[in-house]
Amino acid sequence: MPQVILIMTDTQRKDMLGCYGNPEMKTPCLDRLAGQGIRFDRAYCCQPVCGPARAALFTGTFPHSNGSWGNSMPLGQTILTVGQRLQRQGIPGAYIGKWHLDGGDYFGNGQCPDGWDPAFWYDMRNYLEELAPEERRASRRTELNRDPELTAEFTFGHRCSNRAIDFLKRHAGQDFLLVLSYDEPHGPFVCPPPYSRMYKDYRFPKGPAVWDRLEGKPEHQKVWAGGALQADKDAMQIHQPDFFGCNSFVDAEIGRVLQAIDHHAPQALILYTSDHGDFLGHHSLGGKGPAMYDDITNIPFLVRWPGHSPAGTVSPHPVSHIDVTPTILAAFGQPVPGGLEGRSLLPALHDPQARVNEAIFMEFGRYEIDHDGFGGFQPIRAVFDGRWKLVINLLGTDELYDLQTDPSEMNNLIAPGNAPAPGTAEARDRLHDRLLTWMNDTRDPFRGYYWHRRPWRTDAPPATWDYTHMTRQRVTDPPEPHQLDYDTGLPITEYVRKK
Repeated sequence: MPQVILIMTDTQRKDMLGCYGNPEMKTPCLDRLAGQGIRFDRAYCCQPVCGPARAALFTGTFPHSNGSWGNSMPLGQTILTVGQRLQRQGIPGAYIGKWHLDGGDYFGNGQCPDGWDPAFWYDMRNYLEELAPEERRASRRTELNRDPELTAEFTFGHRCSNRAIDFLKRHAGQDFLLVLSYDEPHGPFVCPPPYSRMYKDYRFPKGPAVWDRLEGKPEHQKVWAGGALQADKDAMQIHQPDFFGCNSFVDAEIGRVLQAIDHHAPQALILYTSDHGDFLGHHSLGGKGPAMYDDITNIPFLVRWPGHSPAGTVSPHPVSHIDVTPTILAAFGQPVPGGLEGRSLLPALHDPQARVNEAIFMEFGRYEIDHDGFGGFQPIRAVFDGRWKLVINLLGTDELYDLQTDPSEMNNLIAPGNAPAPGTAEARDRLHDRLLTWMNDTRDPFRGYYWHRRPWRTDAPPATWDYTHMTRQRVTDPPEPHQLDYDTGLPITEYVRKK
């Protein structure tokens, strides 16, 4: 009896969980979940921004394919979510929590999209509409944590948990997909005591990347860093008690839901992740945005599936959010449609040492179209094979890191003026070829000769207006009509062919 539950948080670094090696982070519920299943050490988001990350996660298509490549950009009209795909097979789905895919503002429009049960739909706008005007304002201020009367019941996270627990009670013994999407620990970090006081004197450990002055790195990163490049890194402290308190609070809320799962759906497949991380001053940067460092892209990913996934195990191989929708479909025994751009992780769920992806891919387009800030348009494409990470910053300096010898990504091996070390050029070009192939295979609308002709790629072919001379029509899945060949008007026999 397939029952699948996807739980996610917002803006949670991997090392903000105790099970990922930071015991000072109090996350006992997620740590217990990791001990009962598989901890993925090399899991990556597709774009380190809220909306695009979710767009990839819930559609199995990359942001450049589904149209949501910046916040406040809705999914394309032909793009199906995993909820819609399962609904068409008679499998009910409930979505509770932050959505961020309707093209509206941060809170959403409060309307249940197709594919999900309206009886359980609950986004951040619905939450705010439950509050009086003064309560709404208070809910957006971190200072609320100093109010001795603040209780968990006031928070968005607690109310999401309540609805998820109610759903589990009502659907015990049935097939279902339940998505529980917390906004916490994202700002404004509202959380009640004892969590709001738990980290009052705590300093988050500084990794080597705190001392990164971005020498040999892209110009836009230096603009982003601003005065932090000259800051005294030795004196700097990472002191964010509200952020870390909210992190432990959401762990407790997840614990409430896990307890209900154990009672009402003990054999369910549970997938847990976060949309992206936060720099916390590493690489002289803050928040998240147009960069591919592990601080914001290498996210927590835990899986528990009794009878299928071995407990207390670790997967060391690269996996991606793009694989989540194919995995959910496969868990329900559904075929993975040809139009999806990820792979089912079922082999890795049965054997954590199984490698599903030779490489994973990431991208960046724009942080948000409703704001002029955040660097504007920053076209980036990246590939990571488990050791080497290549980042093409189309408007500036490209990056190559060997995470085996440089896990903090301090030394850009293709910085201007760097002579490649033995083996580096071969790894660089191999990854570059893989990246270009991926851009072509996914019909990346931004692809072209300029991604190929980089200053360090001395064997790149001359620039041509026709680039690869290929036609790449999109694979369609029922009930969308089969595409027709431009030259004949008949159904396509080859999706990829010479123009």
